Amino acid sequence: MALDDTREKSLSFTPMVIEDTMRNGRGLSDQWADTVVVRPRTTERHITVHKRLVLAFAISILTLIVVTVIAVLLSVKSEECNADSTASASHGNLTKFNQSRDALFNHRGEDSFQPWRQLRLPGSLRPLQYDLHITVFMDNFTFSGEVSIELQCLNSTKYVVLHADRLAVQKAVVYSEGKKTRALKIHRHFRYPANQVFVIAMHRELEPQKNYKVNITFQAHIEDELLGFFRSSYVLYGEKRYLAVTQFSPTHARKAFPCLDEPIYKATFKISMKHESTYLSLSNMPVEASISEEDGWVTEYFSRTPRMSTYYLAWAVCNFTFKETVTDSGITIRLYARPDAIQRGSGDYALHITKRLLGFYEDYFKVKYSLPKLDLLAVPKHPYAAMENWGLSVFVEQKILLDPGVSSISYLMDVTMVIVHEICHQWFGDLVTPVWWEDVWLKEGFAHFFEFLGADFLFPDWHMEKQRFLTDVLHEVMLLDGLASSHPISQEVLKATDIDRVFDWIAYKKGAALIRMLANVMGQPVFQMGLNDYLITHMYGNAGRDDLWNKFSEAMQKEGRDINIKEVMDLWTLQMGYPVVTITKNDSVNNSVTISQEHFIFDIKDSAPSNSSSQWQIPLTISVGNSSHISPESIIWVSNRTESHKIGSVDDGSWLLGNINQTGYFRVNYDLRNWRLLIEQLMRNPEVISVGNRAGLIDDVFNLARAGYLPQNIPLEIVRYLSQEKEFLPWHAASRVLYHLDKLLDRTEEYSIFSEYILKQVASMYHKLGWPTSAVNGSVAQATYQTEELRREVIMLACSFGSKHCHQQAITLISEWISSNKNRIPPNVRDIVYCTGVSLMDEDVWEFIWMKFHSSTAISEKKVLLEALTCSDNTFLLNRLLNLSLSSDLVPDQDVIDVIIHVGRNPHGRHLAWKNFREKWDILNTRYGEALFINSKLINGVTEFLNTEAELNELKDFIQTNGGGAAAAFARAVEIVEANNALHEFCAYEWERDDF
Repeated sequence: MALDDTREKSLSFTPMVIEDTMRNGRGLSDQWADTVVVRPRTTERHITVHKRLVLAFAISILTLIVVTVIAVLLSVKSEECNADSTASASHGNLTKFNQSRDALFNHRGEDSFQPWRQLRLPGSLRPLQYDLHITVFMDNFTFSGEVSIELQCLNSTKYVVLHADRLAVQKAVVYSEGKKTRALKIHRHFRYPANQVFVIAMHRELEPQKNYKVNITFQAHIEDELLGFFRSSYVLYGEKRYLAVTQFSPTHARKAFPCLDEPIYKATFKISMKHESTYLSLSNMPVEASISEEDGWVTEYFSRTPRMSTYYLAWAVCNFTFKETVTDSGITIRLYARPDAIQRGSGDYALHITKRLLGFYEDYFKVKYSLPKLDLLAVPKHPYAAMENWGLSVFVEQKILLDPGVSSISYLMDVTMVIVHEICHQWFGDLVTPVWWEDVWLKEGFAHFFEFLGADFLFPDWHMEKQRFLTDVLHEVMLLDGLASSHPISQEVLKATDIDRVFDWIAYKKGAALIRMLANVMGQPVFQMGLNDYLITHMYGNAGRDDLWNKFSEAMQKEGRDINIKEVMDLWTLQMGYPVVTITKNDSVNNSVTISQEHFIFDIKDSAPSNSSSQWQIPLTISVGNSSHISPESIIWVSNRTESHKIGSVDDGSWLLGNINQTGYFRVNYDLRNWRLLIEQLMRNPEVISVGNRAGLIDDVFNLARAGYLPQNIPLEIVRYLSQEKEFLPWHAASRVLYHLDKLLDRTEEYSIFSEYILKQVASMYHKLGWPTSAVNGSVAQATYQTEELRREVIMLACSFGSKHCHQQAITLISEWISSNKNRIPPNVRDIVYCTGVSLMDEDVWEFIWMKFHSSTAISEKKVLLEALTCSDNTFLLNRLLNLSLSSDLVPDQDVIDVIIHVGRNPHGRHLAWKNFREKWDILNTRYGEALFINSKLINGVTEFLNTEAELNELKDFIQTNGGGAAAAFARAVEIVEANNALHEFCAYEWERDDF
C-alpha cells in the first residue's frame, strides 16, 4: 500500500525531515519529525519605517501566534479526551497520562504521519519473544500483568505501536539490548482506542537491526463477555463456581496483554500464572515449576512455546478435574471438565478418539505433533463450538462431553466432527498459520474437510467423505454461494471490523469443497505429498494460498502431470459463486456432447451483469449409462463458455451423468430428454447410479428448478422414486429440500396436497423400517449406523408431514415415560418424540419436559429437552420460555440464542420470536457484545422466521436503527429473506398448475 503524497502542513515555520520506506508491498514506513530546524538569521539591514506601523505589525503577528498555539492545544486536548472517552466505563481506574504542555503541542506538531492511525501495525518492529506474568483475582474478577517483549527493529522508528484494548497501562519502559542494557528515554505514551493500540513515543529513534525490550505493567477486568480473558460459571452440588478462560481469536489477545496482535507477528511465549491455590491454571505448554506461597497463593511457570501467533495463545484458571491418556509417541492428553462430568465418564469418548486422531494426522501429514502435551478443556459457555489453541483446545461442553446411554448417534457424530476439526488445526492453523485473514479458509477449509476424513478413520462404516460431506457441506454451501450477495472465498480484509465476517460458511464449507475437488483431481498420494511439503516448508511460520498452490504444482510435476494449480484455483477462490455445467447430446455428430458453463445464480431480481463474464476451469467427470450398466468415468477439462467433446458410445436409450460422486464444486444440468431417462432409471433400478450421485441429482434438480433452469414438475417427478430408495443419503438430501418447501408452502391452500404427496412417498419405507425396539444396547457407536440414520430420517419426515401413526407412537412413548418415570425412548429418536409430544399434547407435558430439563445432568439430554420446549403450539408457553431465557438463570447463557431460533422455526412462534428479538436486542447486545456478531448464529437465524414483505421492511428499519457492528450480517439476512420470499411466490405459482 503506497502512502498518500499529500502531507499536512507543519505548524512550525520550517519544513520537517520525512523518510518513507516500503517493504513487501505493504505500508511499513515510519516517518519522523526531527526537532524544529532553526531558521538562519538574515543579514541586518537598516530600514526606516514609521514606529506606529512597526508596533501594530508586531502586535498582529504576536496575536496570531498566541491564537494559533491556543487552538492547537485545545484541538489536541480534545482529540485525546475523545480517544479516552471511548474506553469502557468499567475501566474507570485506567492510568491517566501525565503529559506536559510541550508534549501536547508536539503530538500535533511532530509530523504528519501517525502510525497509530493506520489500520495495520507499521511493521518497523517484529517480536522475538514474550515473557508474560499474570496474577488472577477470582474474588473480584480482575487481573494484573507484566509483559516483557523482545523486539527486533527492522526500520528506524520513534514509535513502538502495540495492540492493547481495555487494559489500564500503569508503566512502560523500553530497554536497549547489547553489551550494556539501559533504559531509553520515552517522550510519552498514550492509547489510541479507535485502532485498539498503545503507543510509546521515544525521545530518539530505535535503530535498525538492533534488539530492544519493552516492559509494560497493566491491569484489567476478567470480563463477562465471551472474548479476551473472560469468566464463566457452573453449579456443582448446589454451589456456584467460577472459572476464567481466554478466547483470543481473531483479534482479542490485545484484551489480555499488550502485544502485536496480527497473525504474521509470530514469537515464542513464556507464561507464568499466579492465583489462589484452590484453583489450577492451564496454558499451551506443560508446567515446568510451581511455587507455593504462605498466603495460600501459587505461581505456576509454563515452558516456553514454539513460535506462534498471539491468537493461539491461551490460559485458564479453574478448579476442574481431569482424566488423561498417553500416546505411543509419549504425548500426554488430558481432558479437563467439571468434577461431576469427569466422574460420570462424560469425557472418556473425547479422550479416546483424540489419542487415535493424533496418530492419524501424524501418519497422514508425515509431520509429528509439535508439543509435548495436548489439553482439552470443556467450558460451560464459549462464543464458538471450540477453539484450537495450540496445546490447549477449548470446547463448549455440548461439543465434547458425551453421556453413553442417552446420547443419540447424531449427537455422537456432532461431537466427533468438532473434535476431529480442532485436532486438525494443530497442524493447519497452529503449526502453519495464514499470513492474513483474507485466506482464513486455508486453515478452516482444511479442518472442515478433514472432519470427514478423520471421522472415516474412526468409523469406516459411516462413509462420511463420500456421503455425508455431500449433504452437510456441498449442498449447504451451494445454497449460500448461489445468492447474488455471495463473495469470493479469498476476500480483501482491510480493517478489524472486516475480520469477523470472513469466518462464515463460505470459508469453512466452500473451502472444504474446493480442497476435496482438488484432492480428487490430484489423487490422494500426490495430494498428501503436496501437503507434507507445504507443512514442512512453512512450519512455525505463515503461508498464503500461493504457497499452497506452488507445493501442489510441484507435487504434480514430480508425477509427470504439468497442471498449473494456481491458474486453475485462482478462478475458484478469487471470484464468487460457482458454475452450472449443461451437458447436451449432439444429435448431428455421433458420440458427441456439447458442454457449456455459466455462473449459477438463483434468479432473484435477475443476476448482476458483472457476473455474466465469470468462467472457471472445470474438472468435469462424465459417464454414459443404460438400464443395467454405467461406463467408467472420464475427465474433461472445461475452460470455455461452450465446448464439444467426443465421449463413449451413446445411443438413444443411453443417459449421460456428470460430476461423478459429486467431487466437483458445480451443478450439472441436462436437456429434458436426458432428465427423463435419468428419472426412468431411478424408478427401474436406482443402484446403477451411485449413492452420491442419487443424492446429487435430487439436490441439483430442486435447485435448478428453483433458479429457473428447469420446470418445477421435474423435481416432483424425481421424488417419486424414493419409495424404492434403501440408502440413507438420498433420503437425507431429499428431506433437506422438502423441509424447505414445507416451510414456504405451509401458507398456501395447496399445502395439504403437498404433505399428502410426501407422505405417500415415505409410507412404504416408514412401515418397512418401523421404530427402534429398544432404548440402548450398551454401545453409543452402533454398527448399523446407516440403517439407524435412515430409520431416523424416515420417522422425522413422517411425523413432520403429519403421519397419524407416527404421531400416536410419539404420544405413547411420552405417556409411558410420564407414567413410569423411566425414559425408555431410544436416544436416536428422542428429539423427534419430545418435539412431537410437546406439540400435540397438553400443557402438563410441557411442564414435565421443563422439569426434566432442570433435573438432567447429561449435557446432550439437556440440549434435546430444551429444543423440545420450543415445539409447543401454545403461544403462552413459547412466550414464557422466551422471557425466561433472558430474564432468569433458568436457561444457560449458551442456550439463549438457540431458544430464540427454535421458537422462530415453529410456525406458532414465528411472530413471537421476531418480536422478542427486536424488543430484547439491547439485552442481547449487552450480554453477548462482540461475541454476538462473531458467532452470528442468531442473526442468521432471524432469516428463518421472516418471510413476509412486512417483516422484511421491519428488518430493514431495525437494521438502520440498531445495526452497528452487525450491519454486514444483517444485510446478509435481508438478502436471504428476499430470496426465500421470491422462492415462495415462484413455488406457489407453479404449484397451482401442477397435476398430482
